[in-house]
Amino acid sequence: MDFHKLLYTISEALATEDLVALKFLSLEHIPLRKQEGIRDPEALFLALEEKGMMEEDDLSFLKELLFRINRIDLLTDKLSSSREEMERELQIPGRAKVSQFRYLLFQLSENITTDELKSLKFLLIKELPKCKLDNEMTLINVFIEMEKKGLLAEENLEILKTICEKIDKSLLKKIEEYELDRNVEMYITEEPGGQTRVSEGITHVSQEQTTGPFKVRDSLWPSQTASDSPGIQEEIQQPDMYKMSSRPRGICVILNNHDFTKARSEVPKLQNIKDRNGTDADAAALRKVFTKLHFEIAEHKDLTAEQIRHTVHVYRNMDHRDRDCFVCCILSHGDKGIVFGTDGQETSIQELTTSFTGMNCPSLAGKPKVFFIQACQGDTFQKGVHIETDSAELDSSVEADARFQLECIPDEADFLLGMATMKDFVSYRSTTQGTWYIQSLCEHLEKSCPRGEDILSILTAVNREVSRKNDRLNQGKQMPQPSFTLRKKLIFPVN
Repeated sequence: MDFHKLLYTISEALATEDLVALKFLSLEHIPLRKQEGIRDPEALFLALEEKGMMEEDDLSFLKELLFRINRIDLLTDKLSSSREEMERELQIPGRAKVSQFRYLLFQLSENITTDELKSLKFLLIKELPKCKLDNEMTLINVFIEMEKKGLLAEENLEILKTICEKIDKSLLKKIEEYELDRNVEMYITEEPGGQTRVSEGITHVSQEQTTGPFKVRDSLWPSQTASDSPGIQEEIQQPDMYKMSSRPRGICVILNNHDFTKARSEVPKLQNIKDRNGTDADAAALRKVFTKLHFEIAEHKDLTAEQIRHTVHVYRNMDHRDRDCFVCCILSHGDKGIVFGTDGQETSIQELTTSFTGMNCPSLAGKPKVFFIQACQGDTFQKGVHIETDSAELDSSVEADARFQLECIPDEADFLLGMATMKDFVSYRSTTQGTWYIQSLCEHLEKSCPRGEDILSILTAVNREVSRKNDRLNQGKQMPQPSFTLRKKLIFPVN
């Protein structure tokens, strides 16, 4: 069926309450001010199409919307999907485009009774104008007014929880389950002088949540005051995106180890370790792409373990208050849980990443800290049909970077760790063209950032590309593995 004819057919089948729900679930993509003129589903679909959220060859957001409002009949009959398919699809990290917060509010609106809604409005009588609480106001309308007044936000659910506790504890339970799913404990302490210091800890993460190519651990961050938060008007723009407007965006530190002569001469067990030929091609690619993304580049070459720790210490103690992000790229040999300095001594990966937690580096608290690690995590070859590698014993053009474990990301929000390969397996480096992972990463960043794609979508594309490469000698393959505690979408704008 023709794309626009399909949208028209679906819009004809949607009721008024469906349109209200669809508009509410789309607020992160179409601001309230622009929604005021939308009177029918066709207009909403057109607005979403203009935003790039709905295209002829990509109906994923439309499918998600229909699934969220429980119009499974349209999902099945018009889009050839199903409830089960959408449930599987939306479990994939980064795939859902309706925010968890927005969907929580919609679920609450679907589960509240008429009497409970009256009670909720009564309890808000001092907070909202009476005209906003008349009998015609739905709970969705009330939520919108609360957001405008700064009474409700993704990181500010206390007022809503207090009210739900009074009118229906089952509603409160839904909110608590939502918070539990985010695996966050928030601790706010008052510092001398009246300043507020915020730190976060991650609660237990189940085994199901930590398997697969991603570790998904979201977090919350304290809300702005009501005077700072005009609600969901366009000025807020994308509340589920990290701010990325400073110039420079931040510092991109490149720790590039090539010459391991000292390690071979001083550490007996590393007497056969090779120089990392080709690593300069990776460093050059990283410099190029992160310069285009408006980062300040700081490259450090051939550092001993102590020099790596000292360098990280310097950047940890810098004032990053005027920067929106921090990026660190480590190109070196390694082993379980560590990277090698050029002297063959070890430096803990976890020690390096943990240096930038909110407690250790307050000026980066609440901001994304991104680490890309190029090194093997073992010496095992991943077998596959028609696939290539970055290991030491292949041929003259491909070498290995040794190994390290994955338990290197702090249990705190706003970290992204991009690993070249999965635990126990080798990664591949051409001695002339650089590594599969870093070269693919830079290529996709350069191609996808101008299109506004978020970093997790980009890393998924990197996974796909690298996994398709072939080691003709060993029939091996490589699968990169990101892990993260990001709370929002991380997008690197080029403008």
